[in-house]
Amino acid sequence: MKKLNISFLVVLVAAFALSGCSGLNKMKKNASDINLKATPEVVEMHGGNVDIAIDARFPEKYFNTKAVVVATPVLKTPTGDIEFEPITLQGEKVTANNKVINYKAGGKMSYKGSLPYENGMKLSELVVNLVASKGSKSVAFEPIKLADGVIATPLLVMPKEAEPIVIKDNFQRIVPETYEADIHFSINRADVKSGEKKSDDIAALKEQVKAANAKDNIELRGVDISAFASPDGEYDFNDKLAGNRSKTAAKFFKKELQGLEVNQAEQESFFNMMSKAEDWDGFKELVGKSSIQDKDLILRVLSMYNDPAVREKEIKNIAAAYTELADEILPQLRRSKLIVNADVIGKSDEEIMKLAASSTKELNIEELLYAATLTEKLDMQNSIYQAAADQNPKSYRAWNDLGMTFIQMGEYDKGKSAIEKASGLYGKSPEVLNNLGVIALSEGDFGKAEGLFRSAAGAGNEVDHNLGIINVNKGNYKQAVSNFGSSCLFNSALAQTLNKDYSGALKTLDCVEEGCAMTDYLKAVVYARQGNSANMFKALEAAVAAKPEMKTMAKTDIEFGKFFEDAKFKSIIQ
Repeated sequence: MKKLNISFLVVLVAAFALSGCSGLNKMKKNASDINLKATPEVVEMHGGNVDIAIDARFPEKYFNTKAVVVATPVLKTPTGDIEFEPITLQGEKVTANNKVINYKAGGKMSYKGSLPYENGMKLSELVVNLVASKGSKSVAFEPIKLADGVIATPLLVMPKEAEPIVIKDNFQRIVPETYEADIHFSINRADVKSGEKKSDDIAALKEQVKAANAKDNIELRGVDISAFASPDGEYDFNDKLAGNRSKTAAKFFKKELQGLEVNQAEQESFFNMMSKAEDWDGFKELVGKSSIQDKDLILRVLSMYNDPAVREKEIKNIAAAYTELADEILPQLRRSKLIVNADVIGKSDEEIMKLAASSTKELNIEELLYAATLTEKLDMQNSIYQAAADQNPKSYRAWNDLGMTFIQMGEYDKGKSAIEKASGLYGKSPEVLNNLGVIALSEGDFGKAEGLFRSAAGAGNEVDHNLGIINVNKGNYKQAVSNFGSSCLFNSALAQTLNKDYSGALKTLDCVEEGCAMTDYLKAVVYARQGNSANMFKALEAAVAAKPEMKTMAKTDIEFGKFFEDAKFKSIIQ
């Protein structure tokens, strides 16, 4: 037997191996002929996700008919590679169910992928790794860079710019009061009977007027005298009778007021006299409250007649049939009602603030809640609301407003405790729900916060503003801009920036009342997007001067990617 030539066998195996890989190596060598495009051109984060779209165009006579290519988009970060879901392509002679790319005509491929954003992605590159295989052979291509990334500007949103809501006080400096009494008359008479002059009703009224007149903080404004006749007589007669009853009642009561030293009683304008010939409303009310067996029938029958004369006749007939009407109902309608109007004048702002600072126990709940609105000092407001809550532990308004001031002072734990007490007292309050949402935002729970804000709808413009923060976080920038309206706040400008309204964003940033390093930083971002390098450098310098930590942020912010090698940029961030 002849010995095999080992060298010949090695060459033969190598030849077969090369012939199996030759098609793949050719594809690798000509990989630059593939037209790859990523959208967006710089990878961005929105709504907490990094979404990419890749379009590929394979040229004619490129894709081997028996080849399978696995394309894997990858974010290459300083801490490692993060892979998107791969896509598999195949030549037309491969018996599988992947996207087919024709050899002669070439072909197109579209891909969309998404990954949750991670902080390590901020300074990264998007590449695509291609591995081509044919049978048991495979060849890895050199990674192809598609884009830089990741822009994470939405993360600049300020949850602590969320707005809590105060529950308004019900303080009234002038509180109207009325003191009332009735004078009853005999049938068809207008003179005030001696018994009526000394009735318990009149005596009580006089005592009330006397006490009010003696107080410096009560002003008697006038007396309304309304006189009536019962609707069982002729209309013309009753009209005249009611008018006379108002006059005699006024004459009697004027004398009584003079005896009480009410000086205003000397003025005619102090008395307002009215009369009504037929007190149908009073009649129906008294009958309705009575125990008369057929009261519903009586009212129904009388409501059928619009002619006063007919109703008078029916009343007389009914009164004859039902003695209770004649003995109890109709006499109560023969009256003059005396109403003394007074204004109780509350403490002045100066008095309230003096007591709020020295003796809060002399103030009621409404005065305390009002007092807090008289100062812009947060510590003073907090102290007043604390007193209101301590003195009125069951007042959800006091606890809510106390919690609001803690939030504004940045003491979120104390704010949370107070607002949860308010919620325990009245959990349906939209203001309380909004403020619980503000707490949830401060804890980073955007989902819980959104539910609370939506439940607080109608509580005020603050709710819309807070939902704007939610919509920035969700990537709904157009809706966020609508939520913020024309407010001059950082978050509003951020939403405009992300919605690509750069002139609007700059205008908003210029009107922010309390500018800060972040305000200047966002200006720099806007100018960078506009390609306005001069103003970008100026704004970034201001941000860094106000807060040197901004240097670190800018170094890795791809918003400034095109300036990373600029000498001016380097001088600012170093």
